[in-house]
Amino acid sequence: MICYQKLKNKPRILQSLTGLTVKEFETLLLSFEPAWQKYINETFINGKQRKREFGAGRKPELETIADKQLFILFYFRVYPTQELQGFLFNLSQPQANEWIHRLTKVLNQALGEEQQLPERKPEKLKQVLEKCPGLEFIIDGTERGIARPKDKEKQKSYYSGKKKRHTVKNNLISDRQGRVLFLSQTAEGKKHDKKLADEENYQFPEGSKLGKDTGYQGYEPDGVITFQPKKKPKGGELTESEKEKNQEIAKERIEIEHNISGVKRSRIVHDIFRNRKDLFADVVMETACGLHNFRTSQRSQKVA
Repeated sequence: MICYQKLKNKPRILQSLTGLTVKEFETLLLSFEPAWQKYINETFINGKQRKREFGAGRKPELETIADKQLFILFYFRVYPTQELQGFLFNLSQPQANEWIHRLTKVLNQALGEEQQLPERKPEKLKQVLEKCPGLEFIIDGTERGIARPKDKEKQKSYYSGKKKRHTVKNNLISDRQGRVLFLSQTAEGKKHDKKLADEENYQFPEGSKLGKDTGYQGYEPDGVITFQPKKKPKGGELTESEKEKNQEIAKERIEIEHNISGVKRSRIVHDIFRNRKDLFADVVMETACGLHNFRTSQRSQKVA
């Protein structure tokens, strides 16, 4: 059985299995523990008529709070099947499934307490962005593969011509310090990046600078200076100066690709998504962004 007591003395293995160093793991644990207690109080204690005190009976396999955090971080980082997840933590598949959904909520809550989750409400975006120095941002879309829906109408909506498979999609807005500041709602893969941005009607602070790619052709928010590579004209070629300009823009835009890569270190948002519970695909993407922001903030403090 995998447990934190064994892994904390093997930092390289712990980081490989969770994406966090020992120090980062224990820092997150300071928020994870009260988030777990809050979940227990709201779900099992407050307002419940119990025949016996909570915690009585057979001891759970995930006995310590550190093992609970290890369990869910391992699932996000490695994304094994639930059968394998259960085997490694001495649980049955149904027990593993129950713990996955339970502890995902707790991990999300802990990252919220750490103020690492991206904003989700478009109407609050401008207020969040105003706090950023320099007012320089980058927007991009990212797709994740999903299992083919059984419903034929859903198959059409979620089929991405770009990826040639069924996907879900999000828009991300990042700052120049590597943090994901905003995450759109999870949409079907067929939807265009610009259309999703238009529907959510993002508002930016006056004088902001926004880098974008050609998927946002024609997207020009009010009061924002935008930078976008120039498309090669049909049947023509770009001039040398236009190519050089595109290279300069690409050097700045590559930062959000690095950020998306950091988010997708959690293989649950990198591999084909197998879970079918309603809204779970949206929750895990938000949580993966929170984990990326948490790592970024911890490591930037270390450098400073």
